[in-house]
Amino acid sequence: MPTEKELIAERLRKLNDLRDKGINPYPYKYDVKDKASEIQKKYTALEAEEKTSDLVSIAGRIMAMRRMGKVTFIHILDSTGKVQAYFSQDNLGKETYKKLKLFDVGDWIGLKGTIFKTKTGEITVQVSEYDIICKSIRPLPEKWHGLKDVELRYRLRHLDLLMNEDVRKRFIMRTRIIKTIRDFFESKKYLEVDTPILQSIYGGANARPFVTHHHELDMKMYLRISLELFHKRLIVGGFDRVYEIGKVFRNEGIDTSHNPEFTLLESYQAYADYEDILHLVEELYEYVAMKLFGTTKIEYQGKTIDLKKPWARLTMCEAIKKYTCEDIEKMDEMDIKDLVAKYGLDIEGETVKWKVIDELFKKEVEPHLIQPTFITHHPKETTPLCKVCRKHPHLIERFEPFINGWEIGNAYSELNDPVKQRELLEEQSAQLRAGEEEAHPMDEEFVQAIECGMPPTGGLGLGIDRMIMLFTNAPSIRDVILFPTMREEKEE
Repeated sequence: MPTEKELIAERLRKLNDLRDKGINPYPYKYDVKDKASEIQKKYTALEAEEKTSDLVSIAGRIMAMRRMGKVTFIHILDSTGKVQAYFSQDNLGKETYKKLKLFDVGDWIGLKGTIFKTKTGEITVQVSEYDIICKSIRPLPEKWHGLKDVELRYRLRHLDLLMNEDVRKRFIMRTRIIKTIRDFFESKKYLEVDTPILQSIYGGANARPFVTHHHELDMKMYLRISLELFHKRLIVGGFDRVYEIGKVFRNEGIDTSHNPEFTLLESYQAYADYEDILHLVEELYEYVAMKLFGTTKIEYQGKTIDLKKPWARLTMCEAIKKYTCEDIEKMDEMDIKDLVAKYGLDIEGETVKWKVIDELFKKEVEPHLIQPTFITHHPKETTPLCKVCRKHPHLIERFEPFINGWEIGNAYSELNDPVKQRELLEEQSAQLRAGEEEAHPMDEEFVQAIECGMPPTGGLGLGIDRMIMLFTNAPSIRDVILFPTMREEKEE
């Protein structure tokens, strides 16, 4: 078995042979008129050994070659699928056919020919002319399908896409899902916007940012952790409904449902509250499911999940009581502190009621929320950007939708009282200075915008990658991100 180095040397020799024959192994273009999937569909009704005079022009990568003296069969893969091609010395002529010896699996080839179906029923192109489009120097891996080293698959995504049809289909579906989301928001008269990724002040979420430096301006800058604050400024500016699908960056951990760089949908609707946004979320999920799959029931990792509205709804305290039997609302501070030891909660800083509620919910409730469920009425201390509940001023008008035990989004009746907003952000800024890394910094421009007047607004953030995981039955978020964040590869 030749080594990879020897195989590369042999391919370089063939590359030079092509050039010696006056053939450019890297031409500028090729006239493609047909796709593999179109050919397969159009000629599926042909009888075995039936021939046509229809001329096709196709290009793709050689995935397999069977040389049998004066005839050769190859399988070509293009962006839509595979098709077989048949090369015959009798048909092409000796010299033209001989040129095929300089081609290898992995090379890109363009060819023209007519269609026929073989004895075994395979639709095939009988080649009348062919050209090299790109000579591949590095050989493709022979054994890739079912590769157990997922780290290698993610790192070498180009090979993963090439060798695994299911992976290609998943990323095509990702694009279709995002397009369908856009169609939904367009139908609701939302305006799609673009807001800065590189920001002088970060905000809109409790997260640690990535920090960089602008050399020309000599200032610290941040990759955005949220889209929220700029969107609210757009509502102040007079847009009634805006949305954006874009990348955000959070300098945090990596696991099967978290990647530091991920895709977030945010939308803001004037004259609405969190109840309106709650209905928007369940309508969006149902819309995508029906448009793309024709059903609201999806299979995810052995579980059947029904996205049909209306979804279940619980307050945070109701959910804790349901799954732990702990009646948080009736507990005093001593009772609350007892829960820390009882459930082994990891509380950072001072043990206060809202932190215990938050951690107890994450540990004991979230894993049970498999079917779509809205969790509402969070402690007011969990965010400085939300209005308090009309009937319960110690809580806020916030909800988080959960599916499969994941929090898939976050929504508020947005705070638009500028005096209160300034007060809360100043408190957060003080916490940040005291060492709380995930506290919000003071954003003076944002507060001044709110002081100009922002109408009642309902805001939403939804994780697109987790949505795609659900719809494509992907076990890890890295399976739905083309090039996920990877650890530095260790040198052997």
